[in-house]
Amino acid sequence: MQLYGKTWTRREIEKRIGRIEQIGGLKHCYLAGGKAEGVEQIQVRSGAGLSYEINVSRGMDIGLAEYCGSPLTWQSSNGVVHPAHWHGGPTDWLKTAVGGLLMTCGLTQVGSPCTDGPENLPLHGDAHQLPAELLCCEGEWNGDEYEMTIKGCIRQSRIFGENITLTRTIQSKLGENRISIDDKVKNVEFAQTPHMLLYHFNFGFPLMTAETEIQFPSQKVVARDSDIPIENFNRWQEPQNDYRERVYYHEELETTNGTAAVVIRQPHFPVGNSTRPVTVRLSWQTENLPRLVQWKMPGEGIYVLGIEPANCLVEGRVAERNRGTLQILEPGESRHYALALEVIEGNF
Repeated sequence: MQLYGKTWTRREIEKRIGRIEQIGGLKHCYLAGGKAEGVEQIQVRSGAGLSYEINVSRGMDIGLAEYCGSPLTWQSSNGVVHPAHWHGGPTDWLKTAVGGLLMTCGLTQVGSPCTDGPENLPLHGDAHQLPAELLCCEGEWNGDEYEMTIKGCIRQSRIFGENITLTRTIQSKLGENRISIDDKVKNVEFAQTPHMLLYHFNFGFPLMTAETEIQFPSQKVVARDSDIPIENFNRWQEPQNDYRERVYYHEELETTNGTAAVVIRQPHFPVGNSTRPVTVRLSWQTENLPRLVQWKMPGEGIYVLGIEPANCLVEGRVAERNRGTLQILEPGESRHYALALEVIEGNF
């Protein structure tokens, strides 16, 4: 493996440590206190600077992510909240959404609350609130590489309704600042089900400052709201008072081998007592995630950039159906989704 600027074999590493957790690895824990009481987490350290928390109790979503001790991500004012505090009201998601690197929105509803026949669908659906089961957490050597794999399944189900699962596999290697996410969504019911899915990645200070550069793969950008200007969608700024959130749809995505990417560059990211150029690259396969939504919210006390690959827009299931773009899963049908995040020092 590559670690600390050198190439090591497994035995060379093992000669120098008592156990692998000295330099990186996995920790399985439960949180205590306040609304976080009882939340199950897997904490991951790459040994090369990247660390992150997987909230097993919250859709296998990824919470705080740091590079060399400084956050890459935004955390909402809610903090980490146990899903028992979510009651499913139209906008209750705003009271329990954690923020962090990733919040999964779906699996049958994304975006604005709406009423679809007999169903009252809340903002962004259920996925971020559902605990995982069948958890598998492994760190093991594969030759001279130490691989960390966390796998779990969340199920969204109701009697006389949908029965849909998301099986998520998150992987990192010791010595690499990379997270890979491989998801399989399956309709295990014997009837068709709507399928809406959005990956709500959230980036915050100190990655995001007025110096930050953002590169999108889109050739066309449209504002969700007609009175929102298009200019400066790709620029960041100092915190703004009374800022109104802006949502942009990025279209005609440029891809390489079926993969699109958003690149965030921070020329002065804090590392220890100095700063260095750091680049964050979020990539995804567009075959099943052809949409890209951007949430721009540099308001005071929030200050977050949302990058959101998706198979839908964010106006709710009824609007998606009326537009003729609502995805449907047939009985027994599966869809695969693959995404990755890399942190690179220097100008990438």
